[in-house]
Amino acid sequence: MSKLNNIALKILKDGKGILAADESTGTMTKRLDSVKVPSTLENRLLFRETLFSAPSMSECIGGVILYDETIKQESSKKDKIPELISKMGSAPGIKVDTGAKTLAGSPDEKITEGLDGLRERLKEYYKLGAKFTKWRGVYSISKNYPSKLSVHSNAHALARYSALVQECEMVPIVEPEVLMDGEHSAKECYQKTSEVIKKCFEELILHKVDLKGIILKPNMILAGNKSKDKISNEEVAKLTLQCLKNSVPSEVPGIAFLSGGQSEIEATENLNLINKYNDTNFIMSYSYGRALQQSALKFWSKDIQNIEGTQKVFNHRAKMNTLAAKGKWSKELEI
Repeated sequence: MSKLNNIALKILKDGKGILAADESTGTMTKRLDSVKVPSTLENRLLFRETLFSAPSMSECIGGVILYDETIKQESSKKDKIPELISKMGSAPGIKVDTGAKTLAGSPDEKITEGLDGLRERLKEYYKLGAKFTKWRGVYSISKNYPSKLSVHSNAHALARYSALVQECEMVPIVEPEVLMDGEHSAKECYQKTSEVIKKCFEELILHKVDLKGIILKPNMILAGNKSKDKISNEEVAKLTLQCLKNSVPSEVPGIAFLSGGQSEIEATENLNLINKYNDTNFIMSYSYGRALQQSALKFWSKDIQNIEGTQKVFNHRAKMNTLAAKGKWSKELEI
């Protein structure tokens, strides 16, 4: 078993998932503005440190994705943030892309940038304690999209990124997100997600990426948020599993779903059903941002010094998702 495979399995073992705390300063400012808390360097760190030191970190969270600002900060107890996360029994990770920009040749679509100078940045992050990394490609669904250009360009970038990350002895999270924005049906989401994921693996194999040393972070198969044809949670789970079984090579050790605009309960319920129906060898877990943090953020905003109370809210969500990653969650536990 390779070193990278060991890291990937350790992050996702026993129902553990990934806390996505890699919001850019702009995104985090919007989140804090929404709960009327000033987005200062100190407040961003305080909220994140509150989560990173919560008891559920050691029980439920196998990895934390950080942003460049956070991986270089110190906790109130003068621990480097990656050290704090490691002490809690979790692996520190880092988002390394520099965002989705307009795709030349298809101005309504996006291409993720950040390959220039990436090898040098990866060496720095490795020295800071990162064990894994994340890069997100985004694809929108409409009559003409995602285009072949978008599917190919983003897959190529994800593969080049992954090869560089493994060269630096870290595990790449490969995140091809087919957005839920739009009026599309679940069937269209299934078709487009299958196309996107298959192309990603074509490119990963071409770039000689060790598939046993990656984690895939896909969207679930959902109807668009403006669609009139919503599907049941059971259908979400079954279509998602079918899509992944047909698109993902068996060497991949684990899949950590993104929540992608689902509510906290939806994201947990769908993950639970996916695991109830899971007849594959893939670990099926979570890599959630808002779906892990939103309730805790709302609670924290009422009194940002109430660390224990905020952690209690976060602990509950983390425990619910870890139960879901084992197929053992039920709605009664949410009361």
